Amino acid sequence: MDLQGEAIQVWVESATEDHQLPAGLTSMLAREGVVCRARAREGDGCLGLIVFDKENQGLFELVRNCSREGFHRVLAICNVSQGLSGSVPWKLMQAGASDVCSWATMRNAAAAIAARLRRWKAVEDLVTSPYVKENLAGRSRAWTSVLRQVIEVAHFTDASVLITGESGTGKELIARLIHHLDGRRNKRDLLVLDCTTVVPELSGSEFFGHERGAFTHAVASRDGAFALADGGTLFLDEVGELPLTLQAELLRIVQERTYKRIGSNAWKNVNFRLICATNRDLEAEKARGAFRLDFYHRIASWTCRLPSLNERREDIVPLARHFLRQHYAEEQTPELDPPVRDYLLLRNYPGNIRELRQLVTRMAKRHVGDGPITVGDIPENESPFAAEMMHRDWKDAEFQRAIRHALTRGVNLKQISNGAIEVAIRIAMEDEQGNLQRAARRLGITDRALQMRKAAQREAGETGASLDVKPPEPPGLTTDRETPLPPGQCGL
Repeated sequence: MDLQGEAIQVWVESATEDHQLPAGLTSMLAREGVVCRARAREGDGCLGLIVFDKENQGLFELVRNCSREGFHRVLAICNVSQGLSGSVPWKLMQAGASDVCSWATMRNAAAAIAARLRRWKAVEDLVTSPYVKENLAGRSRAWTSVLRQVIEVAHFTDASVLITGESGTGKELIARLIHHLDGRRNKRDLLVLDCTTVVPELSGSEFFGHERGAFTHAVASRDGAFALADGGTLFLDEVGELPLTLQAELLRIVQERTYKRIGSNAWKNVNFRLICATNRDLEAEKARGAFRLDFYHRIASWTCRLPSLNERREDIVPLARHFLRQHYAEEQTPELDPPVRDYLLLRNYPGNIRELRQLVTRMAKRHVGDGPITVGDIPENESPFAAEMMHRDWKDAEFQRAIRHALTRGVNLKQISNGAIEVAIRIAMEDEQGNLQRAARRLGITDRALQMRKAAQREAGETGASLDVKPPEPPGLTTDRETPLPPGQCGL
């Protein structure tokens, strides 16, 4: 994907002491094809620039709020060289910035910034492309962060990739995405080799191929995996299962892309992209001598750890809806009844996404009629667990760990309270796909109260103020019911 010459739009905001932008910033960026505008009141998924001159709490709050609002990529630009000293860049990255640079010290700041923004725009376009949306559902920060990295490495480099993660997290899907986005012209197919099925006695033939008569029963010559992957992509699934002796035999082919068939003296050259995956902890395997260090560094030009479903629980409902659409036409896909949705969110998934998909598939096969999927569609063997979970105290160990973590970091009670409210509103809005009335009903508040709370959050984000400030009346959260606003006044 080449966006050179194509104008891109970004928002820009100053967090400097005098609230001024560097002289000529917008005009110089405009000459590089970057059109700057004021920050929108509500996130719209665009790119953004935040200019600052020194460390202050308002700066970090602004970066955090913009990242939460949906401005997916934020570039923090320091207007003075000394502003980037110490831990400031790392604090900004932790707050949600995608990169931090200095306008004052860059040789051609406008061109450098434009180059970063063009790359990010290209990646974002691929993230929202039909292929990615149809095959890799999810919008959690943990997932989108990994997805952006994978897409950038897949499309803009030819690096070998090592994918790690628990079983069922989607490693083969990511391998197929990398192959699909690989920018090589006239690339050939993706070849998948499951390393758990390789018989040690025949591993040489499996990988390198053999000549006729090379050994007993070799009645004809045969191409191995490396020859078959020439011009395409070789995906070694469960590479952690390879024995040490075979790892040693693969060192040359992985690094130099040359090999000899069994029974041949002729060296052959091949060109393929290598993707490996494993659910083993290769760092631990290396430490105990079960995986070769030199082989690891050859296959891991770039590494990617896929998060478990427990680390991206906000993706459970979107994933469930994604799997349902695979069984129904788009207009006929049933909704999830609230008790079913709550059950899916509370359940544990040791098998990760694969286990969720199997559960949703079983419910879809049991479901009949035009209504939503209800608790009766949940398989009978799940019922005891469902009953136990619905009666479990919601203030469980995970909740207590989050509170303990906040207290350890010096967060006070008012900040914890406001932070919990903010997260609850965001989750409810995401789960209800932006429907204000349904989100308010789920939160047990009025539509107007939710509108007021979101307005207070937006105002705090724009001013860099803390959300400890009490929102305007009516209170941000109230259980007093009032007449809902007409539909036309409920949207944001």
